[in-house]
Amino acid sequence: MRLLLVRHGQTPANVTGVLDAAVPGPGLTDLGQEQADALPAALADRGIEHLATSSLVRTQITAAPLARALGIEPVVLPGLREIEAGDLQGRRDQVSVQRYLAAAYAWASGDRDERMPGAEDGNAFFARYDDAVRRIEETGAAVAAAFSHGAAIRIWAAVTAQNVPDDLGRTRHLENTGIVELEGSTVNGWRLVDWAGEPVGGDDLTDLSAQDPTGERF
Repeated sequence: MRLLLVRHGQTPANVTGVLDAAVPGPGLTDLGQEQADALPAALADRGIEHLATSSLVRTQITAAPLARALGIEPVVLPGLREIEAGDLQGRRDQVSVQRYLAAAYAWASGDRDERMPGAEDGNAFFARYDDAVRRIEETGAAVAAAFSHGAAIRIWAAVTAQNVPDDLGRTRHLENTGIVELEGSTVNGWRLVDWAGEPVGGDDLTDLSAQDPTGERF
């Protein structure tokens, strides 16, 4: 299977640097909608047969233009949601952001028992994300696009892909509607094919002023 992990379009929290992983979460900014609207043209020739989103509305709004263009109804998989923020939810100060990223990076370094303050540990995160990916595989699609979140995609993909170092997610950014592409399966293993960190619609859809704590390099 080819699995395209697509980060959602820009949200108000991405602009202001707020840690916001709660369900259902915010919608998109005007730029975020433009980013979503650019997806059908960018992905028209990819042969996508299945679409999945997380339980956060920003992924569902982002997927909608592509879903309409392809005539595919996206499936909501809660396991694709962002890494939970717990006690850090709604904060934007540097200390809180660093605590959030430090916990996520600990998981990538192999310490899955590290717990996000007031939320899930790495074992729980990988278990629910792995389960979501298995559900996508069970559809039998040769190519699938899953709309998910910055930190979640970066950590899961870097650790799961067998051909890259586990800490790749720390050093590679993933802006809104950036895409990480993998090939393989849960049984046989996954390999990274491409890490396109910029918005798929081009430089005009990049917001250099956004603080975006889960898309920047850790």
